[in-house]
Amino acid sequence: MDVRCSSIDEVRQRIDHIDRNVVSLLAQRGNLVTQAAAFKKTTDDVRAPARVEQVIAKVRGIASDLDISPDVVERVYRAMIAAFIDEELKAHATLANKA
Repeated sequence: MDVRCSSIDEVRQRIDHIDRNVVSLLAQRGNLVTQAAAFKKTTDDVRAPARVEQVIAKVRGIASDLDISPDVVERVYRAMIAAFIDEELKAHATLANKA
């Protein structure tokens, strides 16, 4: 969807709206990541480098389909995945301590 804005204020307003949606989606993803920790037996299972690479390949393909730089999308996803892995490791440790 290529929307043309008529002012910088309109650009910023649209970006703010998108940011709200992105953060909402991150919250949903984070909830699922926390749930996933319960299904993983080891911290290696949490880190899952092969799965990370699968996700990166998938989102690079999506980026190409949507005509956005796959390199930009990969950088964003690698940062996001690293942050979520840190959170999942904390959740995993908490669950392991309860067991």
